[in-house]
Amino acid sequence: MAIGKVWRYVFTNRYLYLMLLPALVFYAVFHYYPMYGAIIAFKDFNITKGILGSPWVGTKHFEYLFELEKFRTVFWNTIVISCYRLVFGFPAPIIVALLLNEIMNRAFKRTVQTVIYLPHFISWVILGGLLVNLLSTDGGVVNKVIEALGGSPIGFLSDDSHFRSTLVWSMIWKEFGWNTIIYMAALAGVNPQLYEAAVMDGANRWRRIWHITIPCIRSTIVILLLLRIGSMMEAGFEQIFVLYHTGVYSVSDIIDTYVYRIGLTEGRFSLAAAVGLFKSVINFVLLIVANKLARMMGEQGVY
Repeated sequence: MAIGKVWRYVFTNRYLYLMLLPALVFYAVFHYYPMYGAIIAFKDFNITKGILGSPWVGTKHFEYLFELEKFRTVFWNTIVISCYRLVFGFPAPIIVALLLNEIMNRAFKRTVQTVIYLPHFISWVILGGLLVNLLSTDGGVVNKVIEALGGSPIGFLSDDSHFRSTLVWSMIWKEFGWNTIIYMAALAGVNPQLYEAAVMDGANRWRRIWHITIPCIRSTIVILLLLRIGSMMEAGFEQIFVLYHTGVYSVSDIIDTYVYRIGLTEGRFSLAAAVGLFKSVINFVLLIVANKLARMMGEQGVY
Protein backbone atom coordinates (compact mmCIF):
# COMPACT_ATOMS: atom_id res chain seq x y z
CA MET A 1 0.00 0.00 0.00
CA ALA A 2 2.80 2.35 0.90
CA ILE A 3 4.54 1.56 -2.40
CA GLY A 4 1.31 2.30 -4.26
CA LYS A 5 1.06 5.71 -2.60
CA VAL A 6 4.63 6.46 -3.57
CA TRP A 7 3.99 5.61 -7.22
CA ARG A 8 0.81 7.67 -7.24
CA TYR A 9 2.73 10.61 -5.80
CA VAL A 10 5.43 10.19 -8.44
CA PHE A 11 2.84 9.98 -11.21
CA THR A 12 1.04 13.09 -9.94
CA ASN A 13 4.32 15.03 -9.99
CA ARG A 14 5.71 13.28 -13.07
CA TYR A 15 6.62 16.50 -14.87
CA LEU A 16 8.70 17.70 -11.94
CA TYR A 17 10.55 14.37 -11.87
CA LEU A 18 11.11 14.60 -15.63
CA MET A 19 12.77 17.97 -15.06
CA LEU A 20 14.92 16.36 -12.36
CA LEU A 21 15.92 13.43 -14.59
CA PRO A 22 18.78 15.17 -16.51
CA ALA A 23 20.46 16.13 -13.23
CA LEU A 24 20.12 12.57 -11.92
CA VAL A 25 21.60 11.17 -15.13
CA PHE A 26 24.47 13.67 -14.97
CA TYR A 27 25.42 12.70 -11.42
CA ALA A 28 25.00 9.00 -12.13
CA VAL A 29 27.25 9.08 -15.19
CA PHE A 30 29.90 11.59 -14.15
CA HIS A 31 29.98 11.25 -10.35
CA TYR A 32 28.75 7.85 -9.17
CA TYR A 33 29.76 5.54 -12.01
CA PRO A 34 33.44 6.74 -11.93
CA MET A 35 33.61 5.66 -8.26
CA TYR A 36 34.04 2.13 -9.60
CA GLY A 37 37.48 3.13 -10.85
CA ALA A 38 38.63 4.04 -7.33
CA ILE A 39 39.48 0.37 -6.71
CA ILE A 40 42.66 0.76 -8.78
CA ALA A 41 44.07 2.55 -5.71
CA PHE A 42 44.24 -0.96 -4.18
CA LYS A 43 45.55 -2.65 -7.31
CA ASP A 44 48.73 -2.69 -9.36
CA PHE A 45 46.87 -1.32 -12.36
CA ASN A 46 47.91 -2.52 -15.79
CA ILE A 47 46.14 -0.82 -18.66
CA THR A 48 46.30 -3.96 -20.83
CA LYS A 49 44.70 -6.14 -18.12
CA GLY A 50 42.03 -3.62 -17.17
CA ILE A 51 40.67 -2.79 -13.74
CA LEU A 52 39.31 -6.24 -12.89
CA GLY A 53 42.29 -8.11 -14.34
CA SER A 54 44.95 -6.14 -12.45
CA PRO A 55 46.30 -7.80 -9.27
CA TRP A 56 45.32 -6.59 -5.79
CA VAL A 57 48.10 -5.02 -3.71
CA GLY A 58 46.11 -3.85 -0.67
CA THR A 59 47.32 -0.58 0.86
CA LYS A 60 50.74 -0.68 -0.82
CA HIS A 61 50.24 2.60 -2.69
CA PHE A 62 48.98 4.42 0.40
CA GLU A 63 51.99 3.26 2.45
CA TYR A 64 54.34 4.39 -0.30
CA LEU A 65 52.50 7.67 -0.59
CA PHE A 66 52.71 8.58 3.09
CA GLU A 67 56.46 7.94 3.06
CA LEU A 68 57.06 10.43 0.24
CA GLU A 69 58.49 13.77 1.33
CA LYS A 70 57.00 15.29 -1.82
CA PHE A 71 53.48 14.24 -0.85
CA ARG A 72 53.80 15.87 2.55
CA THR A 73 54.79 19.09 0.78
CA VAL A 74 51.84 19.06 -1.65
CA PHE A 75 49.45 18.15 1.17
CA TRP A 76 50.65 21.10 3.23
CA ASN A 77 50.45 23.43 0.23
CA THR A 78 46.86 22.30 -0.40
CA ILE A 79 45.87 22.99 3.21
CA VAL A 80 47.52 26.41 3.30
CA ILE A 81 46.12 27.63 -0.03
CA SER A 82 42.64 26.31 0.82
CA CYS A 83 42.71 28.06 4.19
CA TYR A 84 43.77 31.31 2.52
CA ARG A 85 40.92 30.96 0.03
CA LEU A 86 38.46 30.25 2.84
CA VAL A 87 39.56 33.03 5.20
CA PHE A 88 39.90 35.77 2.59
CA GLY A 89 37.67 34.53 -0.22
CA PHE A 90 34.57 33.36 1.62
CA PRO A 91 33.67 36.68 3.35
CA ALA A 92 34.27 38.76 0.19
CA PRO A 93 30.93 38.06 -1.59
CA ILE A 94 29.04 38.49 1.70
CA ILE A 95 30.54 41.93 2.23
CA VAL A 96 29.90 42.95 -1.37
CA ALA A 97 26.31 41.69 -1.23
CA LEU A 98 25.68 43.68 1.97
CA LEU A 99 27.13 46.81 0.37
CA LEU A 100 25.09 46.38 -2.81
CA ASN A 101 21.97 45.82 -0.74
CA GLU A 102 22.40 49.28 0.80
CA ILE A 103 22.59 51.04 -2.59
CA MET A 104 19.34 52.80 -3.44
CA ASN A 105 20.21 53.80 -7.03
CA ARG A 106 19.07 50.74 -9.03
CA ALA A 107 20.88 51.72 -12.25
CA PHE A 108 24.21 52.09 -10.44
CA LYS A 109 23.57 48.89 -8.50
CA ARG A 110 22.90 46.85 -11.66
CA THR A 111 25.95 48.34 -13.37
CA VAL A 112 28.21 47.35 -10.48
CA GLN A 113 26.72 43.85 -10.40
CA THR A 114 27.32 43.37 -14.11
CA VAL A 115 30.91 44.58 -13.92
CA ILE A 116 31.89 42.37 -11.00
CA TYR A 117 30.16 39.30 -12.53
CA LEU A 118 32.11 39.45 -15.81
CA PRO A 119 35.44 37.89 -14.69
CA HIS A 120 33.61 34.68 -13.73
CA PHE A 121 32.87 34.00 -17.40
CA ILE A 122 36.51 34.32 -18.46
CA SER A 123 38.55 31.11 -18.33
CA TRP A 124 41.71 30.86 -16.26
CA VAL A 125 43.70 30.32 -19.45
CA ILE A 126 42.81 33.84 -20.62
CA LEU A 127 43.07 35.34 -17.15
CA GLY A 128 46.44 33.64 -16.68
CA GLY A 129 47.81 35.43 -19.74
CA LEU A 130 46.30 38.68 -18.50
CA LEU A 131 47.89 38.27 -15.06
CA VAL A 132 51.28 37.53 -16.62
CA ASN A 133 51.06 40.74 -18.69
CA LEU A 134 50.02 42.73 -15.62
CA LEU A 135 52.32 41.25 -12.97
CA SER A 136 55.43 40.15 -14.84
CA THR A 137 58.75 41.59 -13.66
CA ASP A 138 59.77 41.93 -17.30
CA GLY A 139 57.54 44.67 -18.61
CA GLY A 140 54.44 44.01 -16.48
CA VAL A 141 52.15 47.02 -16.14
CA VAL A 142 51.96 46.81 -12.33
CA ASN A 143 55.73 46.60 -11.92
CA LYS A 144 56.22 49.48 -14.33
CA VAL A 145 54.02 51.60 -12.07
CA ILE A 146 55.98 50.45 -9.00
CA GLU A 147 59.26 51.37 -10.68
CA ALA A 148 57.88 54.74 -11.75
CA LEU A 149 57.08 55.43 -8.10
CA GLY A 150 60.67 54.58 -7.12
CA GLY A 151 60.15 51.01 -5.95
CA SER A 152 61.73 47.72 -7.00
CA PRO A 153 59.94 45.16 -9.20
CA ILE A 154 57.99 42.51 -7.27
CA GLY A 155 57.91 38.91 -8.47
CA PHE A 156 54.20 38.30 -7.96
CA LEU A 157 54.32 35.13 -10.07
CA SER A 158 57.96 34.17 -9.67
CA ASP A 159 58.72 34.77 -5.99
CA ASP A 160 57.80 32.11 -3.41
CA SER A 161 56.83 34.75 -0.86
CA HIS A 162 54.26 36.39 -3.17
CA PHE A 163 52.88 33.57 -5.30
CA ARG A 164 50.29 32.27 -2.83
CA SER A 165 48.87 35.71 -2.12
CA THR A 166 48.69 36.36 -5.87
CA LEU A 167 46.71 33.12 -6.27
CA VAL A 168 44.24 34.04 -3.56
CA TRP A 169 43.60 37.63 -4.60
CA SER A 170 43.24 36.73 -8.28
CA MET A 171 40.74 34.01 -7.30
CA ILE A 172 38.74 36.50 -5.24
CA TRP A 173 38.76 39.00 -8.11
CA LYS A 174 37.44 36.37 -10.52
CA GLU A 175 34.76 34.73 -8.38
CA PHE A 176 33.51 37.10 -5.67
CA GLY A 177 31.07 38.89 -7.97
CA TRP A 178 29.44 35.67 -9.14
CA ASN A 179 29.14 34.33 -5.60
CA THR A 180 27.25 37.44 -4.52
CA ILE A 181 24.27 36.22 -6.59
CA ILE A 182 23.32 33.69 -3.92
CA TYR A 183 23.56 36.23 -1.13
CA MET A 184 21.66 38.86 -3.11
CA ALA A 185 18.88 36.32 -3.64
CA ALA A 186 18.82 35.62 0.11
CA LEU A 187 18.75 39.33 0.88
CA ALA A 188 15.78 39.78 -1.43
CA GLY A 189 13.78 37.54 0.89
CA VAL A 190 14.29 39.69 4.00
CA ASN A 191 11.01 41.23 5.17
CA PRO A 192 11.16 45.04 4.60
CA GLN A 193 8.91 45.55 7.63
CA LEU A 194 11.79 44.49 9.86
CA TYR A 195 13.84 47.44 8.61
CA GLU A 196 10.90 49.80 9.01
CA ALA A 197 10.44 48.70 12.63
CA ALA A 198 14.16 49.08 13.28
CA VAL A 199 14.13 52.63 11.85
CA MET A 200 11.20 53.49 14.11
CA ASP A 201 13.23 52.22 17.05
CA GLY A 202 16.12 54.49 16.08
CA ALA A 203 18.50 51.87 14.69
CA ASN A 204 21.15 53.28 12.35
CA ARG A 205 22.24 51.55 9.14
CA TRP A 206 25.02 49.56 10.79
CA ARG A 207 22.64 48.29 13.49
CA ARG A 208 20.10 47.24 10.86
CA ILE A 209 22.77 45.26 8.99
CA TRP A 210 24.11 43.62 12.14
CA HIS A 211 20.80 42.78 13.84
CA ILE A 212 18.49 42.17 10.85
CA THR A 213 20.29 41.56 7.56
CA ILE A 214 23.02 39.19 8.71
CA PRO A 215 20.77 37.06 10.98
CA CYS A 216 18.23 36.71 8.14
CA ILE A 217 20.83 35.28 5.75
CA ARG A 218 22.74 33.32 8.38
CA SER A 219 21.34 29.96 7.24
CA THR A 220 22.54 30.64 3.68
CA ILE A 221 25.98 31.61 4.94
CA VAL A 222 26.20 28.43 7.03
CA ILE A 223 25.18 26.16 4.15
CA LEU A 224 27.73 27.69 1.78
CA LEU A 225 30.39 27.57 4.47
CA LEU A 226 29.72 23.87 5.03
CA LEU A 227 30.02 23.18 1.31
CA ARG A 228 33.26 25.15 1.17
CA ILE A 229 34.72 23.27 4.13
CA GLY A 230 33.67 20.02 2.47
CA SER A 231 35.88 20.90 -0.49
CA MET A 232 38.91 22.11 1.44
CA MET A 233 41.16 19.76 -0.53
CA GLU A 234 40.12 21.54 -3.73
CA ALA A 235 42.65 24.35 -3.90
CA GLY A 236 41.94 25.44 -7.48
CA PHE A 237 43.60 23.11 -9.99
CA GLU A 238 42.91 25.11 -13.16
CA GLN A 239 44.17 28.39 -11.75
CA ILE A 240 47.35 26.92 -10.29
CA PHE A 241 48.03 24.76 -13.35
CA VAL A 242 47.91 27.85 -15.56
CA LEU A 243 50.03 30.10 -13.33
CA TYR A 244 52.58 27.89 -11.59
CA HIS A 245 56.01 26.75 -12.78
CA THR A 246 58.96 24.78 -11.41
CA GLY A 247 60.33 27.84 -9.63
CA VAL A 248 57.35 28.00 -7.27
CA TYR A 249 56.58 24.28 -6.87
CA SER A 250 57.61 24.43 -3.23
CA VAL A 251 54.67 26.70 -2.35
CA SER A 252 52.14 26.03 -5.14
CA ASP A 253 52.23 22.33 -5.97
CA ILE A 254 48.94 20.93 -4.63
CA ILE A 255 47.35 17.48 -4.56
CA ASP A 256 45.46 18.00 -7.82
CA THR A 257 48.51 19.10 -9.81
CA TYR A 258 50.54 16.27 -8.22
CA VAL A 259 47.90 13.74 -9.29
CA TYR A 260 47.96 15.17 -12.80
CA ARG A 261 51.72 14.76 -13.09
CA ILE A 262 52.07 11.29 -11.64
CA GLY A 263 48.85 9.99 -13.18
CA LEU A 264 48.81 11.37 -16.71
CA THR A 265 52.40 12.36 -17.45
CA GLU A 266 54.12 9.48 -15.60
CA GLY A 267 51.40 6.85 -16.08
CA ARG A 268 51.29 5.81 -12.40
CA PHE A 269 47.52 5.47 -12.35
CA SER A 270 47.22 3.44 -9.14
CA LEU A 271 49.28 5.91 -7.14
CA ALA A 272 47.30 8.83 -8.58
CA ALA A 273 44.05 7.07 -7.65
CA ALA A 274 45.33 6.54 -4.10
CA VAL A 275 46.09 10.26 -3.80
CA GLY A 276 42.66 11.20 -5.16
CA LEU A 277 40.87 8.76 -2.85
CA PHE A 278 42.80 10.07 0.15
CA LYS A 279 41.75 13.62 -0.77
CA SER A 280 38.09 12.62 -1.13
CA VAL A 281 38.08 10.90 2.27
CA ILE A 282 39.51 14.03 3.92
CA ASN A 283 36.83 16.18 2.26
CA PHE A 284 34.11 13.77 3.41
CA VAL A 285 35.32 13.80 7.02
CA LEU A 286 35.56 17.60 7.05
CA LEU A 287 32.01 17.91 5.73
CA ILE A 288 30.61 15.51 8.33
CA VAL A 289 32.41 17.29 11.20
CA ALA A 290 31.41 20.76 9.99
CA ASN A 291 27.79 19.71 9.52
CA LYS A 292 27.72 18.22 13.02
CA LEU A 293 29.08 21.45 14.51
CA ALA A 294 26.50 23.49 12.57
CA ARG A 295 23.63 21.37 13.90
CA MET A 296 25.00 21.67 17.44
CA MET A 297 24.83 25.46 17.03
CA GLY A 298 21.19 25.29 15.98
CA GLU A 299 21.57 25.45 12.21
CA GLN A 300 19.94 22.99 9.83
CA GLY A 301 23.09 21.83 8.04
CA VAL A 302 23.21 20.10 4.66
CA TYR A 303 21.46 16.90 5.80
